[in-house]
Amino acid sequence: MIDLFKSLILDQYEATICTLHKCIEACPDAAWNLPVANHKFCQVVFHTFFFMDLYLGKNVEALRNQPFHKENPDFFRNYEEMIDKKPELLYDKPTINRYLDHCRQKAVEVVRAEMEGSLTKRTGFEWLDFSRAELHVYNIRHIHHHAAQLSLRLRLDFDTDIPWCKSGWRA
Repeated sequence: MIDLFKSLILDQYEATICTLHKCIEACPDAAWNLPVANHKFCQVVFHTFFFMDLYLGKNVEALRNQPFHKENPDFFRNYEEMIDKKPELLYDKPTINRYLDHCRQKAVEVVRAEMEGSLTKRTGFEWLDFSRAELHVYNIRHIHHHAAQLSLRLRLDFDTDIPWCKSGWRA
């Protein structure tokens, strides 16, 4: 049963990341820094990957100590995502795409390493009081929530249709 769970969770991570990737690809350069609800398009994308990255890990400190974060200090700067305020920083597409690759690879590694015992443990985040198994579902839902936001913005403003990714990565 654990292998089935890991397979379907990984397929759904891949599908929802793929949907977000298609939004990034479809976003015209002129819209990259325009508002989507309360934040700019690029800020919503960064926020989504930032929390995906965080929730794939064990805690906040583990996030900051990753090689990708240490190799890209200008990208993460002051970790404003961890502060309860409106984001100010802007993000370029090439770096966002590298962050996508990092998060996608991390999802594969983390999900493949999960065991029944690790999935039943608490999240490691005091504000999320449930199991790591549920954290994966929560994380996927969060990613897809923002992919849907961005997809709607692209549809309304640019008549761009973002295809639905059912399962797995669809390039």
